[in-house]
Amino acid sequence: MAKVLIIDDSPSETYKLEGILKKHGHTVISAESAEEGVQLAKQEQPDIVLMDIVMPGLNGFQATRLLTRDKGTEHIPVVMVTTKNQEADRVWGARQGAKAYLTKPVQESDLLNTIKQFSA
Repeated sequence: MAKVLIIDDSPSETYKLEGILKKHGHTVISAESAEEGVQLAKQEQPDIVLMDIVMPGLNGFQATRLLTRDKGTEHIPVVMVTTKNQEADRVWGARQGAKAYLTKPVQESDLLNTIKQFSA
């Protein structure tokens, strides 16, 4: 099973994602800000990061760029998980290094399939 880092400033979204992941045997760690999430990713070396975009301070695009361009974390796949569903957001997420893009509310099967695909 995967060690998943959730970076999201919404406690309810984190709780929902965490519930799905734990039910399927994954280990979950979480951060309430992008800054905290980047530090946790460096320390914990998760198998995959689920990244919200809209957060105060550093946003998810900026944090994704930091993670995917850092020698210590560039191997960790980042999946954007957000309410932003415009094609421009998807393209920009990919340019920052995101491997996939899921729109909230996330379907359980989509979440699990994405984690399986990128954390294997």
